[in-house]
Amino acid sequence: MKYLLGEASPVEKEQVKQWLTANADNQAYYDELKKVWDTSLQLASVSTVDENKAWQRFRQRIQQGNTNESHPEPSVRRSGFGWMKIAASVVLVIGLAVLGYWIYDNRPAQQMLAQTTNTVINDTLPDGSVVTLNKTSSLGYPSRFRGSKREVTLKGEAFFHVAPDKTKPFIVSVNDVEITVVGTSFNVRSENGLTAVIVETGIVRVTHKGKTVELHANEQIAVTPTDSLDKEPVTDKLYNYYRTKEFVCNDTPLWKLVEVLNEAYKSNIVIGRPELRDLRINISLYNESLNRVLELISLTLGVKINKTAGQVIIE
Repeated sequence: MKYLLGEASPVEKEQVKQWLTANADNQAYYDELKKVWDTSLQLASVSTVDENKAWQRFRQRIQQGNTNESHPEPSVRRSGFGWMKIAASVVLVIGLAVLGYWIYDNRPAQQMLAQTTNTVINDTLPDGSVVTLNKTSSLGYPSRFRGSKREVTLKGEAFFHVAPDKTKPFIVSVNDVEITVVGTSFNVRSENGLTAVIVETGIVRVTHKGKTVELHANEQIAVTPTDSLDKEPVTDKLYNYYRTKEFVCNDTPLWKLVEVLNEAYKSNIVIGRPELRDLRINISLYNESLNRVLELISLTLGVKINKTAGQVIIE
């Protein structure tokens, strides 16, 4: 209401703007409320002008002697009736706003689905959390987070930057793994029954079949079908390639870089000799073409790149 009255502070105005942009339903609700508010003020304004004109006409007739002097002048009391109308209108608007918000707040939430095929997308959830969804992935979530939890369901891979809310934990369900956070940023990848979680900032709890492991910034865990819950330090930033278009290797084995390159470029790169798989590489590549990436790998590791029909061989 302070926002509609023009009495909101800069911080409150910014909070309202963020709320409006977070969800199309929020903007629609605000538009309807503002329409009711503006209409009521117009009605109150018209009512006040008509009353003042009537009062002036009555005073003029008194002064011109149009009234009968044998009768005492009627006692006209302007007891603020016009302002009572305005106040009633404002109370009506507030009541409608409260009723509208109650209806809006208690309407059933719809199930939403963000899905990708060959492109990476960014999506903002109803609570303001931002998700980067990798190719061939999907994220299910409600149009509004109700109750004491913020629950989403992931298939594929996504990076989450979760809006802080200590009273309502954010929970990601993927495969049979549950990931719980309050406000943090992390990456989740699901492939062939393996669930990998990498924490960039904050703290994340990973639960699988009754076992829970707590991860801090720059820690990761790979949950396997054999119930392994062993966390390790994060040694590179390859997990971020689909979000930043950058391949950052820090003492990274060649086989791991090749796997990510094949996924990113839809290529078929193979390592020709087994002894080359664990060669360590330190390199940062930003938005480079595949040919340029292969050239830099060759120069850095002293290996040869042979291209054949539909395949690239490192040897």
